[in-house]
Amino acid sequence: MKALPRQRLEALDEQHRRNLGWIARSDSDILVHSSDNPAGYRIPLHCHRHDQLLCAFAGVVLVETERGCWMIPPGHALLIPAQLQHAVEMLSAVDMKSVYLVPGLGDLAGRMLQVLGVTDLARALIGEAIRLRDAAPGTRKAVLVLELLAQEIATLEARPLGLPFPADRRLAALCRTYMAAPAADERLGDWAGKLAMSRRTFTRFFQKETGLSFVAWRQQASLFACLPKLAEGASVTDIAMLAGYDNVAAFTTMFRRRLGTAPRNYMRAATAR
Repeated sequence: MKALPRQRLEALDEQHRRNLGWIARSDSDILVHSSDNPAGYRIPLHCHRHDQLLCAFAGVVLVETERGCWMIPPGHALLIPAQLQHAVEMLSAVDMKSVYLVPGLGDLAGRMLQVLGVTDLARALIGEAIRLRDAAPGTRKAVLVLELLAQEIATLEARPLGLPFPADRRLAALCRTYMAAPAADERLGDWAGKLAMSRRTFTRFFQKETGLSFVAWRQQASLFACLPKLAEGASVTDIAMLAGYDNVAAFTTMFRRRLGTAPRNYMRAATAR
């Protein structure tokens, strides 16, 4: 992925700063925002006084926090609690929409830091809310759209797309390297050797740092790595091999279990949005 030109990067950063100021000054219970971001752009650590529903209408986003990483594929969103520092990286060109909600609005507390599937209704309501954003304050239609949007957000279905990241810098570096280029022949013993640990010690260490077994983490990381390529139109067979699967059927089963649909259906939905 090519680095963005400095002038372009500065313009994007300035746009983000203006958006943060707009959110901070607003006294509305619900705000909506839309932005188009190029592949490779990274929004540095920041936080909001609102809860944020960060939606990827197109493209793939990676959100990093001290509590872990979450990938947001097209048609999905992440619910981020107020005041939590987070960074946002565009793994491809992204059409990003955000809904900012005053903390305590609705029954959302137990759904924080979950990747959610965005329904067609939620998508339509977000689009309409953005279109009506400049309407006169208190406009009946705008009020109704925002009220219905808040209710719809509370019903969105969770998707298991979180990826815990270790606090240990050496292990985190290995994890990032793997995500950049997952290898089907990568083994626990290889990682243990790089950290000068026995297999048993590394197994306990990895579980403590991530809360997952090495195999479970690697499988999820492989899924993360393949989603941008899937959204770009790569073949399911190539992606299955990239993710370390010997056959497409096994990869499809895993994919359906985590995303609720088969890879080919996912590609069609991503293209149609």
